[in-house]
Amino acid sequence: MKISHACVACHSTRLRSRSAVLMPFLAARIFGWQPTTITPEWGLRDIDAGQAYSLCATLMCDECGMIFLDMRFDADEMDALYRDYRGAQYTELRNRIEPGYAALNAMLREGGDYTAQVEAFIRPHLTCDRPRVLDWGGDTGANTPFRAEAVRHDVYDISQRTLVEGATAVTEDEISPGAYDLVVLANVLEHVSHPTATLRLVTSAMDQDTLLYIELPYEDLIRHHHSDDERLALKRHWHEHINFFTPDSLDHLLRNTGLQTVNRTTKAVTVAGRERHVFLIAARLA
Repeated sequence: MKISHACVACHSTRLRSRSAVLMPFLAARIFGWQPTTITPEWGLRDIDAGQAYSLCATLMCDECGMIFLDMRFDADEMDALYRDYRGAQYTELRNRIEPGYAALNAMLREGGDYTAQVEAFIRPHLTCDRPRVLDWGGDTGANTPFRAEAVRHDVYDISQRTLVEGATAVTEDEISPGAYDLVVLANVLEHVSHPTATLRLVTSAMDQDTLLYIELPYEDLIRHHHSDDERLALKRHWHEHINFFTPDSLDHLLRNTGLQTVNRTTKAVTVAGRERHVFLIAARLA
């Protein structure tokens, strides 16, 4: 794990910082760290008694407004977190630390109910009716747009979960430019340590005719609070979403990775019975 000293979207070094807490589930799943109670019996002269959690920092970019966790997890740490994502071991640990998660997870595993809206957003920009689709970070492939009519449905995902019928698991080495009409990158960039590097890997699977669909949360912190100082003050804890994107930070990120936005909008969707807002982006190589 490394600490970021530059914005993960626009790479500016003009950052502001505020102390925060790494949520106990992440600390336990990635590092094996547990909260502890400091008591007077510890005999620590300069440390007050109380509950001790894993400290981290919230960073905010003065250039593009990006809000992100200072910790940038390496490949092994990301694998520890997302291997068998939402599987039995993951769910047992998280439910123990966050009681009630198991019931929520059962609903999350059923996926969202807005695939038709996503397909309606993408369809005007596709060049064919039956696309060859790569879902990058697509979990089981259950929510891949156009999977019912796709002539090819490939999924690349580090969780290694069992895929839905008709989907084929692929490795990075098996992905080649020009093999796909549509590449899907849905609900991935908010999780990854290096969004620019991830997007560059994704664009390596594209050619000039490939459409890229990006979906990611329009976090309530960004939607509801427009003051930079307010956003920084309010973001005191970090869970799986380690990147909170602003519209400006998305513009920087896409330009930095050689992408041109074809269409972008925000939409309210329902996931596990809860309303949330997302960015929908269609892009091509510039």
